Amino acid sequence: MNTSALSAFAAEPFPTIRPGDDLAATITTTLTGQGSALCDGDIVVIASKVVSIAEGRYRDLATVTPGPQARELAALTGKPAEIVQLILDESSDHFLATDRGPIIARHHLGYQLTSAGIDRAGPDGAWLLPEDPDASARRLRDALTTSSGAKVAVVIADSDGRADRRGATVISIGAAGIASLRVTEHTEPGGRTKHQEETLTDLVAAAAGLILGQRGRGAPVAVLRGITYQPSDEGVAAILHHAPKRRP
Repeated sequence: MNTSALSAFAAEPFPTIRPGDDLAATITTTLTGQGSALCDGDIVVIASKVVSIAEGRYRDLATVTPGPQARELAALTGKPAEIVQLILDESSDHFLATDRGPIIARHHLGYQLTSAGIDRAGPDGAWLLPEDPDASARRLRDALTTSSGAKVAVVIADSDGRADRRGATVISIGAAGIASLRVTEHTEPGGRTKHQEETLTDLVAAAAGLILGQRGRGAPVAVLRGITYQPSDEGVAAILHHAPKRRP
């Protein structure tokens, strides 16, 4: 299951996505407009924010009432108290990477993410993560496969910080059609076989992150071609140490 070379390109120019839009159809139309087409084995990497927007995961900050803990963390980190309250609402526990943040939170979905994966939506709102990123990935994969006729995989990616360093990277939070974990093995001197587990969908997301739109570039979808992977619909949730907690 080795990959010796790959290619990647962004789907652009990509239109502004609004709540209720058909994201899969928009991806297909954008690729057609740039003279591209999906092929068997392609991996379509989609930024989580546009998935959240299409699924209407918006919160009006005017409807959020910060509690004492949120106000205290807001004073320490400089974040708006309403955003901090959303971080607390979306997570089961948290800690500060430094005395002044960022806030690293254990999301109810099982991920450990900076600010619980919450994105600002201007001064008055915020976008929450998709309710079930693996399910979102499956729906998008099915729609893209139907429209293109190609057997593709989908990875939903989110930019995220690290508690031990400055800056952001890109990780996977949802996947369909691709096994999130890759197991490799090699024989060491003496004949002992060593097994190694790699989070393949994180590697895929990070590779796509090199060309995905950041800070207003406006390219939230990338296609990666040439990567060898095992088809699977288990999703990213299957490899998490903390199982998702379904809320009523």
